[in-house]
Amino acid sequence: MQRLLATLLLFFGVCLSASADVWKWVDALGNTHFVDTTKPIYTWVDEFGKVHYSDTPDHEDAISVQLVWLSTGALDEVAETAETPESGGYAYPGETAEERAEREKAEAYYCKRATEIYDSYRNAPQLYRTGEDGEREYLNKKDAAATIAETKTKMTELCS
Repeated sequence: MQRLLATLLLFFGVCLSASADVWKWVDALGNTHFVDTTKPIYTWVDEFGKVHYSDTPDHEDAISVQLVWLSTGALDEVAETAETPESGGYAYPGETAEERAEREKAEAYYCKRATEIYDSYRNAPQLYRTGEDGEREYLNKKDAAATIAETKTKMTELCS
């Protein structure tokens, strides 16, 4: 009986480990890779053009890669079919094609709007805030520079 129980546990353990979330990432040279873990990955290119990978930022040029959920399934099965045009590798778990299109449309809108705001701040002769009384309160150069830097950070975040 114990042998049967051990065999069943082993069988179910193998079955459960065979299916997992598969993630896609791109290295410093643009090569696509697939992993079945969300452990941080860092990549960099050395002075000879060789790409390196690590789970720690061991090099001053190391950058953390962005893991993009690709699908649920075995890593070897998914990697073979992952580059289909309809998937693109950028859908979220459970996201339909319509939801993805709507999300991408919203992301594009927010990126465009943030860029417009950043450009208007950068090109303005002087920045101001509207006070509670409705009057303009002009910013000094330091506060204006900080506001522009914050806006640029937000724009970069929304457009990446």
